Amino acid sequence: MAGAVTEVRSPEDLVTALESTGYLADDGLATTAFLAMRMGRPLFCEGEPGTGKTSLATALAEALALPLVRLQCHEGIDASQALYDWDFPRQLLHLRTLEAASGGALDADIAERSLYTERYLLTRPLLAALTGAPCVLLVDEIDRADDEFEALLLQVLDENAVTIPELGEIRAAVPPLTVLTSNRTREVHDALKRRCLYHWVEHPGLDREIAILRRRLPDIDASLAAQVAHAVHALRDYDLLKPPGVAESLDWARALRELDREVLDAATAAATLGAVLKYREDVERVTRAGLDRVLAG
Repeated sequence: MAGAVTEVRSPEDLVTALESTGYLADDGLATTAFLAMRMGRPLFCEGEPGTGKTSLATALAEALALPLVRLQCHEGIDASQALYDWDFPRQLLHLRTLEAASGGALDADIAERSLYTERYLLTRPLLAALTGAPCVLLVDEIDRADDEFEALLLQVLDENAVTIPELGEIRAAVPPLTVLTSNRTREVHDALKRRCLYHWVEHPGLDREIAILRRRLPDIDASLAAQVAHAVHALRDYDLLKPPGVAESLDWARALRELDREVLDAATAAATLGAVLKYREDVERVTRAGLDRVLAG
């Protein structure tokens, strides 16, 4: 990581580096990410779905020319899915081969030592980040994981190492640049947040969302990009189950482009609303309110 990070000497440099990948970061996010890099601290990004938290990690990896290692969290995730596991079928096959070769005179201690080697180790994302650093480690949607997994993650973040009883300690030569994201479906424990630099990621302002649309979709008409951004901002003011994020803005703009539409009118919006709203209740709520009202901003 050191070789790539030396090119980023300020938050302004990071803004430029991220912009080269198509990610337009505001000053607050760029400053927090820059400090996480310089201080060697994990970056904890919290916010509504679709605000660009996951994309930030992807953009950082691309901008810094580092591998991206992603751990997608879910309910019930444990060490065997996040850290490592043993390849039991291959171990069993190896054991049977040893038994056959020994003619029944297999030494148990020798057999056990031959089973628990790196040859039969299945590396999961956290261990891959420790052994593959420098890299960007994305721990995505940590709020979906259980308390027990948070405790496991705390140890890894604190020590940048893991102990495998059969092999000993494995420590990162260079700590990975870690980005944790949360949609705040539940509160993450203070112990985890204290170890991180924190940033609440907002939906982009209108001008920045227009800029994102035009950057990610270079051939979109400027007026259509502005119409989409205005409409999405209006939709976010409704009491929706799932307010649209930047990803939905991009999907809507792409849908209109595929239909060769140059204007977002009520009829076109009604036909393409599924690109931006993902719940029947939200579609009905917006339709009842009137799409003309949404398009008026």
